[in-house]
Amino acid sequence: MDVTKLKCFIPVGGQAKRLKPLTYYISKPCVRFLNRPLLEFSMATLAEQGIRNFIFGEGGYTNYTNLFDQYGEGIGFSAKYMIEPRVHIKHQPNLDDFGSADSYRLNMGYYDVRDPVLVIQGDNLFNLELNDFIKVHEEKGAYMTIALTKVDNVEEYGIAELDNTMRIKRFIEKPKADKAPSKLANAGIYLLSPEIRQIVENAEIKRITEERRRLDFGFDFIPYLVDHGYPVYGYELNVWYDVGSPEKYLKAMHEVLHGALDIRILEPKIAPDRNIWLQGYSEESIKRREAIVNNYKENKLFIEGAALIGRHTRIGDYSKIADSNIDNFCILGEYVNVERSAIMDAARIGDHTRITDSILGRKVVIESTRASPTSIESNSVLGHAVHIGEGCRLIRTKINPGLTIPPGMRYVDAFLRNDVDVLDLVR
Repeated sequence: MDVTKLKCFIPVGGQAKRLKPLTYYISKPCVRFLNRPLLEFSMATLAEQGIRNFIFGEGGYTNYTNLFDQYGEGIGFSAKYMIEPRVHIKHQPNLDDFGSADSYRLNMGYYDVRDPVLVIQGDNLFNLELNDFIKVHEEKGAYMTIALTKVDNVEEYGIAELDNTMRIKRFIEKPKADKAPSKLANAGIYLLSPEIRQIVENAEIKRITEERRRLDFGFDFIPYLVDHGYPVYGYELNVWYDVGSPEKYLKAMHEVLHGALDIRILEPKIAPDRNIWLQGYSEESIKRREAIVNNYKENKLFIEGAALIGRHTRIGDYSKIADSNIDNFCILGEYVNVERSAIMDAARIGDHTRITDSILGRKVVIESTRASPTSIESNSVLGHAVHIGEGCRLIRTKINPGLTIPPGMRYVDAFLRNDVDVLDLVR
């Protein structure tokens, strides 16, 4: 199998409810993760191994416009990651689908794809040795090979039952730990032989789609293939992350910062033995980078564990950054404490703010002073352009984009969806 002829299909449907409020008005693959859209990690991994053709199976206006505006036909992405010859990206035409496998069917037909296809998801991070994946697929004579990942909590996933050749006998959805046939979960990465296109277009699949009003890979199409005796095999991945919830986002961020995957940063670390990166390309951003490095060396800035700090970001004296990501164009005041958290681009954080185990969206403003400090903690998530008044405390709280929180408010286990909630849910 020639990797350059392999097409990569990425279904992007649904509303990404688990990641709200970060995914209001934003497609999940475009949510920022370590200073770039999440999807770019997977795309760069595959493009560097030879894949040059991607098809986005977008469902709905937001998914389509976000991904088309971000990636277009692939020219900018190719230049950014120095991919030659360049990547080509196609997008799903305005045809309604009934799920991920139906989106595959529509796009393979529309673009008349007759080559093998690699399917990945837009909210996963992974380390896939593509040539080995292909080799196993071909040696087994598989119609479909499914990447599997070892999980600790089997009750959250579809778990594979396999024979001693790694042929998949069935998947059991969210089994009890003592009933699970393995600890290998479906990672949502599939290598499909050309025969799959013929099967997905047959009359029985059409009938199933019409009856269920759904044709999803995991719930419908894979069980059909297994039940009808088609050769479906498993392949174990060594590194895989689901970034579909705030808790999993922060876990993946922490582990990637500590070296679980290639972080793909051009700038050198500030010290050979420290996973601390400060980005800066232009003359102006390099000056800010050098100012941060100098403060770090003079003990006027404390960076612990691992950290990624973006371009044109300013951090005030005596602040602390630990196991965190600060995106581009952010302004942090003095004595700010950020631990195990992600702050997306263009945020403004006041003096003495404390942020722990939380995610702040783009263009967020946090007012805070020494006399009236603000604290964001315990898996709180702030949507884009949220404005927090000084002296607030947020614990396990989510806030929809664009809301303004008056000074001195306290919320615990709240989801502020509108201005009414801002007053009604205060503790």
